Amino acid sequence: MSNPPRWAFPETLQPDGEALTPGLERALASAVLLRSEVPEEAFTASILGTERAGNGIVIGPHGLVLTIGYLMAEARSLWLTTAEGAVMQATPLAYDFATGFGLVQPLGHLTVAPVPRGRAADVTPGTGVFVVGHGGRAHCLKAEVFAAREFAGYWEYVLDRALYTVPAHPQWGGTGLFDAEGRLLGIGSLLVQEPGAGEDQATQGNLFVPIDLLEPMFEDLLAHGQSLRPPRPWLGMYTVESDDGLAVGSVAPDSPAGRAGVEEGDVVIEVAGQRPAGLADLFRRIWALGPAGVDVPLTIARDDQLLRLTVRSADRDDFLLKPRLH
Repeated sequence: MSNPPRWAFPETLQPDGEALTPGLERALASAVLLRSEVPEEAFTASILGTERAGNGIVIGPHGLVLTIGYLMAEARSLWLTTAEGAVMQATPLAYDFATGFGLVQPLGHLTVAPVPRGRAADVTPGTGVFVVGHGGRAHCLKAEVFAAREFAGYWEYVLDRALYTVPAHPQWGGTGLFDAEGRLLGIGSLLVQEPGAGEDQATQGNLFVPIDLLEPMFEDLLAHGQSLRPPRPWLGMYTVESDDGLAVGSVAPDSPAGRAGVEEGDVVIEVAGQRPAGLADLFRRIWALGPAGVDVPLTIARDDQLLRLTVRSADRDDFLLKPRLH
């Protein structure tokens, strides 16, 4: 992989001297560059690519790194680079589909101090924060939380309360969201577009997964590589909200939805006889039917006809390549 180009935020967007508390300086040092290589035959390769790069934050002893899981999913080769320039090979430790969090363990002792974790539940719109990526102060962005609300993603993903910030960090994947004292509040997941004042205006921001979601399952991730809650049913039906309703944008290859006959362009009318109110409600109704493997009855609109299909759901993890033992 090639080295990333040199860049820096304008001085006005970086934390000034007064903002650089000891805690925030520790946060800057905790951010690592994460690079992964994924085989071409991997399930996620066609969507996320075979070479991925982003950020991670050291949260535990011996360099345990928290990142966003799509950076390290199905990785065969994984490398970390510290703020001091030290490079070390690492291995994927855990990936939680419900939150999107990923844990990475260096294959050696990474001499980086872990950061403390804060409480994202206490963060409200208008709160000043710092978005920290690998690269020190030059890659630390002064930002503001402009919303704390539900998020639903077409890949069968829902957050009850995500944190949204502006302005946008251009290398958002795995960045750390910190308060002024250097407490970790969330992990960067997405670039989002928010409507602006005019019809053609939009504001770019970032979406963060709240750190509070890590606490209830942290020990299970360390010990077992996954949460011990039953896996949610997964269909592989990539659905979006459109003028026509809940439209199927695409279907994952060899997925439960594809095997059941769901096609691109279908509109989901009902789940188990109930009409979902929106994308988040669609997924919650599917998950409420039971764990992975449960049958999911769907009513589909296609070419002015109503079709009733039954999808035998699966565990998403069964479709992914597993880490090799080192």
